[in-house]
Amino acid sequence: MNTAYIAGTFDVAELAFLLFFGFFILLVVYLNRESRREGYPLEDELTGRVHPLKLGDGDKKVFKLPNGRGTYVPEDVARDAIDVPGKRAFNSAGAPYVPTGNPMKDGMGPAAWANRAKYPDLTFDGRPRIVPLAHSHDLVISPNDPQLIGWPVIAADKTTVGKVSDIWVDQAEHIIRYLEVETTTGRKVLAPMTVAAVQTKGFFDDRAELVEIDAITAAQFDDVPTLETPGIITRYEEDRIQAYFGGGYMYATPERAEPWL
Repeated sequence: MNTAYIAGTFDVAELAFLLFFGFFILLVVYLNRESRREGYPLEDELTGRVHPLKLGDGDKKVFKLPNGRGTYVPEDVARDAIDVPGKRAFNSAGAPYVPTGNPMKDGMGPAAWANRAKYPDLTFDGRPRIVPLAHSHDLVISPNDPQLIGWPVIAADKTTVGKVSDIWVDQAEHIIRYLEVETTTGRKVLAPMTVAAVQTKGFFDDRAELVEIDAITAAQFDDVPTLETPGIITRYEEDRIQAYFGGGYMYATPERAEPWL
């Protein structure tokens, strides 16, 4: 008798294959159920029609939020209203939208933002992550680096928009995240450090010390989203500010929105 056979002509290799095949089928079912735990049931973006599911649904996905903020279930959140502040460039499906207002405030194209939580980003020990320099945990600007506070700020149209009144730092990454700009009209707004170019005095010239922010014009600083609570920036406000300046590279001037070719 051939000891490789378990019963009749049913051998170990066939048993291993059937076990693997059964495991693979169960894995496919499990992964499909897991994929339906968030963002389902499917809704048509234009009509809102709900598409029925053929495969069994999984349980709702529940996120446990840190710092005693409870839980979050994505399916229990109201759907965002779709109100595009623009019009189609031409009458065809897939046509691009042309802004009808201020696209940087309306969230068009590169100025789009996400409705993030109106809660500040926190460090691992529960402190606000991005704060003014004076409120940080012993962070300072190196004496060998430009101090920036008090330096004039030049906008994309080469107009002086105001001066740097404070520096906001990331207490987790130990980097500068935002420059607080006090405009000539008396407003204080935050500008991402990533859009700022620092000009220092050269060894062989008399260049002025200044900060250039070429993302938007001087007049557009008046519409930069402001903070609801002084000294605290929420994730929602971060997205709005970043989107406003990012959108400026396309919408700040008419020339930027035009094709190069």
